[in-house]
Amino acid sequence: MKRNAPDAKEALAMKFDSEELTAIAQPEGTVRWDMYATIHKALRACMCDALVAVGRMDTDDDLECAQTCQSVLGLMDFCHSHVQHENAFVHPAIEQHAPGESARAAAEHVEHEADIARIAAAATRLMGLPAALRRGEAHRLYHQLSRFVAHNFEHMLMEEHQHNAVLWAGFSDAQLQGIEDALRAAIPPQEMMEDLRWMLPALSPAERAGLMRGMREEAPLPAFSAALALARQHLNATQWSKLEGALAQAS
Repeated sequence: MKRNAPDAKEALAMKFDSEELTAIAQPEGTVRWDMYATIHKALRACMCDALVAVGRMDTDDDLECAQTCQSVLGLMDFCHSHVQHENAFVHPAIEQHAPGESARAAAEHVEHEADIARIAAAATRLMGLPAALRRGEAHRLYHQLSRFVAHNFEHMLMEEHQHNAVLWAGFSDAQLQGIEDALRAAIPPQEMMEDLRWMLPALSPAERAGLMRGMREEAPLPAFSAALALARQHLNATQWSKLEGALAQAS
C-alpha cells in the first residue's frame, strides 16, 4: 500500500481533531453505539494471529506451510468482505451527514483491495513451491503482511475516532443499531460464523455476553446454538464460565 504520509504538524492536527470530535460526540461517562467495536476487535485478532503464524512457520513442514498460507487467505477474505460491507452500509451513512468525510477511508479501501490481491497471490504461490524454495518467499510474505497489518491498524483507529464522531453526531443509537442490523443481515450465514470465530474470543466478557444475549433473542435457535458451540470451542475455561454465568443470569 502506498500513500503520502502527513508531516508531523498535520499528523498532530489530525490526532487532535479526531480525539476532540470523539470527546464531543461521546462525552465522558456515556457509551454510544459503536458499529466498529466488535468487528474491528475480530479483525485485529485475526490479523495478529496470521502474522505471528507466518513469522514462526516451519517452511520445511508441508502441512504447516499449507495451513499457515490458508490462514492468510482466510484473513484476506475476511478483510475483503469487511471493506465491502463498510463501503455499502457505513460510508453512505457518514456521507449523509458529512459529505466527503468518508473519502479518505474509501481511497484507502481501494489500496487495501490491491494489497489483499497481492498478499493472496503471494500466499498461493508459496503453497505451490517445493520446500527448498519457500524460505525467501515466506520472508517476503511476512513483510508484506506486516505492512498490511500496520496500515490497517492505523486505518481502523481513524475510523473509530473520526467516523464515529460523525455517526454519533448525526444518528441516535437506535438508528446506528438499525444500520448495523441491516449490514449483518446482508452477511451470509457461513461468513457470519467465520466472523464470530474471531469476534467471540476477542471481546471483553461484557461485550461477549451482550452479543450472545442479542443472538439468543433475535437469531433462529440453530444459529444461536452454533454460535454457542463456537464460543465453547474458542474460549478458555474462565471466559466460558463467565459467558455461561452471564447467559444464565439473563435468562
